[in-house]
Amino acid sequence: MKMLKDLKEFLLRGNVVDLAVGVIIASAFGAIVTSLVNDIITPLILNPALKAANVERIAELSWNGVGYGSFLSAVINFLVVGTVLFFVIKGIEKAQNLRKKEEVVEEAPAVPTELEVLQEIKALLEKK
Repeated sequence: MKMLKDLKEFLLRGNVVDLAVGVIIASAFGAIVTSLVNDIITPLILNPALKAANVERIAELSWNGVGYGSFLSAVINFLVVGTVLFFVIKGIEKAQNLRKKEEVVEEAPAVPTELEVLQEIKALLEKK
């Protein structure tokens, strides 16, 4: 019974749930990036370059029997993923910085005016 309780505590621990959510989101993000590469970048940029090289598919690229096309495809995919992640993280950081600035403004204590300070001093002097 203790093992089931420990398992439940482990699975419901915050960082395990966060990790699971991260993996699911990463999987969906991977599908978006794959679509970006296959449906947008490849037709607009790679296909004209491949046609100039007389190659139908990037995976078919080879030189003296060395098939470097698949490697080139993986490198392009990596660069696209890295670039997209860079811009996503920059956007998130910018949004967080804006939120922090708003919180600082909201949390800043009200600075008493000169009149309020003088009234407090007057009240203290009258007590003495």
